[in-house]
Amino acid sequence: MPVLLMAVLNDPSRMWEVLDAWQALGIADATIMDSTGLHRARRLRDDVPLFPSVHDLLESTEDHHRTLWSVVDETLDLEPVVAATERILGPLDQPHAGLIVALPVLKVWGLRKPGT
Repeated sequence: MPVLLMAVLNDPSRMWEVLDAWQALGIADATIMDSTGLHRARRLRDDVPLFPSVHDLLESTEDHHRTLWSVVDETLDLEPVVAATERILGPLDQPHAGLIVALPVLKVWGLRKPGT
């Protein structure tokens, strides 16, 4: 059964290091999303419009996370992926490091096989 691997990076500046490490371990594709957590959302600035444009978001000094997600084959050993991520971000059980979740996926349409 395929696995949905999700990582929330508290430090967005480390994103490319994490993605490079993942690729070296066999994760060919990932989706990158800008995200924020509940505690940060509660501190939203009043000067950011209700429906911000991309320009507004880029000009904002608001902290954001990066959420990476990828659907991987169940044969991929995730322990080296977590270990490599922790070498970059620090131990994930420490505050403000990040979070990794792996969830089973029942069905996938459009998943490319590695190397295709």
